[in-house]
Amino acid sequence: MQQDKTHILNGLKEGDFLSVSRVISMVENNHPLSDDILTSIMPNATIPVIGITGPPGAGKSTLVNALIEELLTSNKRIAVLAVDPSSPFNQGALLGDRIRMSANFNHPGVFIRSMASRGSLGGLAEKTIEITDVLRSSNFDVILVETVGIGQSEIDIAGLADLTVVVLVPESGDEIQHIKSGLMEIADVFVLNKADREGADLFENNLRKMLRQKESPIPIIKTIADQGKGIDSLVTILNQEYISDNKKRRLDFITEKAWRLIQQKRMKDVDRGLLRSELETLSTVKAFNLYSYIESKY
Repeated sequence: MQQDKTHILNGLKEGDFLSVSRVISMVENNHPLSDDILTSIMPNATIPVIGITGPPGAGKSTLVNALIEELLTSNKRIAVLAVDPSSPFNQGALLGDRIRMSANFNHPGVFIRSMASRGSLGGLAEKTIEITDVLRSSNFDVILVETVGIGQSEIDIAGLADLTVVVLVPESGDEIQHIKSGLMEIADVFVLNKADREGADLFENNLRKMLRQKESPIPIIKTIADQGKGIDSLVTILNQEYISDNKKRRLDFITEKAWRLIQQKRMKDVDRGLLRSELETLSTVKAFNLYSYIESKY
């Protein structure tokens, strides 16, 4: 088993896609070796993790495709983690990476992996933190994480990514105040995609007015992702924003990751089905006290 672990870790470090896939599968499925592997990896914190988030229909997958194309012109090795909605039948990814990013799926410099959200709130799958660290332990130059399009509750990405790109479209203008309460608070960069549509300039002006209340200005980049327009400007801004990142932000970032990993660890042995079964019986007892029950069990 030790020999197998060493072989896997060597393959991961060298960027062998088969080894990378194998480690991700082990982590995602709680393989007996997964904890041992996670404590043995050495994630490279200088590899930027870029989160791509936003409401449904904003064109996030198209934007990721366009970013891949642009980054490949600089010979970057790119990892893409696409968090998909779950199938209600088998909890697997409902949208496949081959369908969504088929243009770059077989490129030797691009690794694409779909993960099912499995009902997780906040747009991320449960193991996304660990898997991004797995990817950072390989030889990629940049990691893109595209999250499930579930609107303003999709804010978990802020605790995972070095930079968060919020993708909006001109049609978002009618609900801009609603958006403000969620996604607006986590953006490092705004992308106004489908900027050739009617109302794009008005939406941009309204967005800029809202952002004047911020202490630091947040860049807004207009793109037409399916035509590749504005993508070079977006990459330039992302590079600038990542370089200007400060130590406080880094500390906030790693603290948030640690907090979430501790939560996962402590909840690992809590079986919701068993909990429900026990409560079904106990809750009918007149003297039952929920707080005493939790104190004694957990």
